[in-house]
Amino acid sequence: MDLSKFFWINEPKNFRIAGDSISFQTEPGTDFWQRTYYGFQNDNAHACLTKVEEQEFSFSVNVRYAPAQLFDQAGVIIYQNSDNWFKASVEFEGEGVSKLGSVVTNHGYSDWATTDIESPAEIHMSYRLSRRNKDFLIESAINGNPFRQMRIFHLHEAAGLIQLGIYACSPLKSSFQATFSSFDLGKCVWEAYQLAGG
Repeated sequence: MDLSKFFWINEPKNFRIAGDSISFQTEPGTDFWQRTYYGFQNDNAHACLTKVEEQEFSFSVNVRYAPAQLFDQAGVIIYQNSDNWFKASVEFEGEGVSKLGSVVTNHGYSDWATTDIESPAEIHMSYRLSRRNKDFLIESAINGNPFRQMRIFHLHEAAGLIQLGIYACSPLKSSFQATFSSFDLGKCVWEAYQLAGG
């Protein structure tokens, strides 16, 4: 992918784009979340995005980071606007266990789906996001293992062009560096579903 076509939402103070890699340092008190359960709204996480018009594709990227504090996270994102977006990442919970999860936000309300995973000092994850019109499949792979499905989801405000890329944030008083590499956008590998007898 041509990283020169990427642009920032909530640009961090310290970042580097070189070759097939983007690295940046998170700033404290940054996050994406809208309303549900907690009541608060946060829309200041760092995101580096590109515009994609294709209605069917698969996007993949690798990320490495060493979280510093509770809730530190880095992963992939679709960001249409503050009320309509998606993110997937490993959110740091503490030594031993973290949460591999995803958030889908439609019309200003977020959900959060998670599963507990082992939490090494340095997290190495790959994500693959596939699109079929307004429907999406997110998959993840730990330390180079095969991709496994996390969830299928729908974004109401994802007709036509979408803004797709990477993000990282530190909701509390911490900071860490995330490095993203091996960006790829290509043919959709998520097979179309055919009803029996259709």
